[in-house]
Amino acid sequence: MSYDTVREVDPAIADALTGERERQNETLAMIASENHVSEAVLSAQGSELTNKYAEGYPGERYYAGCAHADRVEELAIERAKKLWGAEHVNVQPHSGTQANMAVYLAMLEPGDRILSLELEHGGHLSHGHPANFTGKTYQVEQYHVDVETGYIDYEGLRETAESFQPDIIVSGYSAYPRDVEWTRIQQAADAVDAYHLADIAHITGLVAAGVHSSPVGIADFVTGSTHKTVRAGRGGIIMCQAEYADDIDAAVFPGGQGGPLMHNIAGKAVGFEEALSPEFEAYARQVVDNAKALGEQLQDHGFSLVSGGTDNHLVLVDLRDSHPDTTGKEIEQALEEVGIVLNANTVPGETRSAFNPSGIRAGTPGLTTRGFDDAATRKVADLIARVVDHPEDEGTKAQVNEAVEELTDRFPLYE
Repeated sequence: MSYDTVREVDPAIADALTGERERQNETLAMIASENHVSEAVLSAQGSELTNKYAEGYPGERYYAGCAHADRVEELAIERAKKLWGAEHVNVQPHSGTQANMAVYLAMLEPGDRILSLELEHGGHLSHGHPANFTGKTYQVEQYHVDVETGYIDYEGLRETAESFQPDIIVSGYSAYPRDVEWTRIQQAADAVDAYHLADIAHITGLVAAGVHSSPVGIADFVTGSTHKTVRAGRGGIIMCQAEYADDIDAAVFPGGQGGPLMHNIAGKAVGFEEALSPEFEAYARQVVDNAKALGEQLQDHGFSLVSGGTDNHLVLVDLRDSHPDTTGKEIEQALEEVGIVLNANTVPGETRSAFNPSGIRAGTPGLTTRGFDDAATRKVADLIARVVDHPEDEGTKAQVNEAVEELTDRFPLYE
């Protein structure tokens, strides 16, 4: 993609865009919530649909001239239903957080009760953090993972639900490396007559490909992001049973949003079409295989993994056992210097602050998109270990950076 047209109007922005393209080409994206979309998705998101207001839904718009916008949204919905087997789909949310907000707006009243996983145990801001609108609008209680095992404490969840009597239980997580037992959470929700919202933001693609269990048809509502493991246009999605369709649609528009971002919905539609191919299932399986390889190799270097491994696309490393005096933020910064981009993350039983936590979170969707296999991913684990062992050794970092350059040359991204 050329930014020559942008450069004619705004050289500063063209420089930033070119720099970002070079950064992505020359570094290894291992932030678990990031991925690389295809040139086709990029083109769709940069299309003329950015000019079109299409408030409302296909066939029921508040503006004229929406015939092509209707077709794009209808295709996105149709393809999403095929991917996830949902009865009703809304593809208009601008993000996963706004998808969650729409569910709350549709089904809850201010002051109602939300039960969700604590943030430092792998939850998400939009599930009830006090700094987020959820924590400001609703009463929130939290369940946990077992600090010893790293697995969700399902019995504790049910006990907390019975004592707290929530109106909705939220499952689905941002830093949980294991398969989720959706049915057990649904049973806890049924026991207290609560709704169940499953937020699959991180694992949308894994669920679509059948390499992670699906909450669709189990939970009342399923939300997600469309740009992470599914590699579609950036934004959110809501899936629900048909009986909730009108309430959900009204909560998205006019309840929480105005005009949909039709260019992003076009990107979603293109990415969903790509995800319906047999090649995508192979990709998703490789994402999981690569995550397992990454975790196993890090364990061979003496690192402790939360829950002892992974079932999905990410590993969560607890540095306190192997490197008690090293923080996740130090490692995040040292690795970025050598071209490996991941993030510091809290771990269950966190003893430090969320801004300088004890863990690091690493994901394999971006590496897998570049073509990394198990062996190449294990090499990345070796490089991470070298930096963690010597985060201030410039000679080590120079050698690791050279190895990263060799890998990015071997597995090119955007030509």
